[in-house]
Amino acid sequence: MRKAILLLAMFAAAQTPEEVPDRFYFEEGKLRVLILTGRNNHDWRATTPVLRRALEATGRFDVRVTEEPAGLDEKTLRPYHVLVSNYCGSRWGSPAEEAVEGFVRGGKGLAVVHAASYPFGEAQALGEKMTRTGVYQAPWAAWGEMVGAVWSEKEPRTGHGRRHPFRVEWTGEAHPVAEGMAPFLISDELYRHFRLKPGNVVLAEAFDDAAQGGTGKREPLVWVRGYGKGRVFHTALGHDVDAMMAPGFLASYARGVEWAAAGEVTLPARIDMHAKDANAVRALLVTGGHDHEASFYQVLGGQRDIRVNVDPHPAAFRHDLRKQYDVLVLYDSIQVEHLPERHRGNLQAFVESGKGVVLLHHAIVDFAGWDWWWKEVMGGLYVLKPREGMPASSYLHDVEIVVEPVGGHPITKGLPPMRLFDETYKNVWRRPDVIPLLKTNHPTSDEVIGWVSPYGKSRVVFLQPGHGRETHELPWYRRLVRQAVLWAAGR
Repeated sequence: MRKAILLLAMFAAAQTPEEVPDRFYFEEGKLRVLILTGRNNHDWRATTPVLRRALEATGRFDVRVTEEPAGLDEKTLRPYHVLVSNYCGSRWGSPAEEAVEGFVRGGKGLAVVHAASYPFGEAQALGEKMTRTGVYQAPWAAWGEMVGAVWSEKEPRTGHGRRHPFRVEWTGEAHPVAEGMAPFLISDELYRHFRLKPGNVVLAEAFDDAAQGGTGKREPLVWVRGYGKGRVFHTALGHDVDAMMAPGFLASYARGVEWAAAGEVTLPARIDMHAKDANAVRALLVTGGHDHEASFYQVLGGQRDIRVNVDPHPAAFRHDLRKQYDVLVLYDSIQVEHLPERHRGNLQAFVESGKGVVLLHHAIVDFAGWDWWWKEVMGGLYVLKPREGMPASSYLHDVEIVVEPVGGHPITKGLPPMRLFDETYKNVWRRPDVIPLLKTNHPTSDEVIGWVSPYGKSRVVFLQPGHGRETHELPWYRRLVRQAVLWAAGR
């Protein structure tokens, strides 16, 4: 009996674990990209996030990054459609190199950016920050065949002159990557004297001006080629973030990666790194009257469904805002005597038209002399000076508090209780019929620190947290503000 049990255990241990389908880990319908990085004589720590963001901004790709490509194998690469190399370092060893060769040869894609054409050849291995290591490794011949070029230290040496602005011209070769692309200006290194392999289809080149230490000839910069059943895209451009942010680089790079991955190009000839949805909420962010950290301006950054303009006092309400914006986001501190009557009328017209209002942190002090505003619209007020039945409010900086979302409102949906390091307010006047959103039990704070106003003509919400960087940088807070803006806009 014991022998049978032992055999069953050995049989179970020998079974290959069932694979979990890739669809549980990747976004359905998107091209899967793996960026290879982690070693480079260039600033890969800065450029790799740009390469990733440029692809993700298109909505076409699901992008991952590895900083240790020497650990690649066939199983690691299997889910991906294309590799993007931002690597310029030592060799990876046979298992990883054979896996990459097989990946491309078998019908997948490879995109090679700037200095990633340099390694694995006869030239000296380079270290971080342009360090010359003095180490020469045996060449990985297949890499040069995949890339379509190798570097040489023999005359004429492969390299570049002074970094300078130059115009990249398309050669006119018919190819999906080049179709519809216009010449573009870039400030970059202009590589020259590649030892090119047969079979390249050169798509773009630039004149290497002798006055800039160049060859006085046109040099190939962007090309495509086949390797086995696979597709390879190469760009010699992209020395640093400044170069990568050139619109021509972003578009040619993203289109090149798409072609290498799928054999077709659907992306436009211009890539918007900050793309917005066609029906994005139009928000006006109003500041002024209270100093604050610049970190606040990232709270609503990078949202595809919210488009934000900033207009500080004293001019924020100088014209009719109703046709231009859906929501006002107030992170200001202003009193009614500082607001011209016409501006006050524009603000009131906006609110009474049914548009949304989001009040953040110190905006609770606004317009203490305008009863309509604080009694009806905000539903609350930070009391600067004591009034009958209203003691003066107080504040305290640098307080660690626990904030509890309450009520199951769409603004707080999915948000857990959170630890914040923020400024607390005490004795803020508040209407008794507000809908609480956030509570805390800290002794230096009122219990309710976020609410929806009962004002009937507009969607109005107040959120007390948001004093400084410690809160601004929290994903929790950014999600809270985002959901408040969308709710106020009726989304």
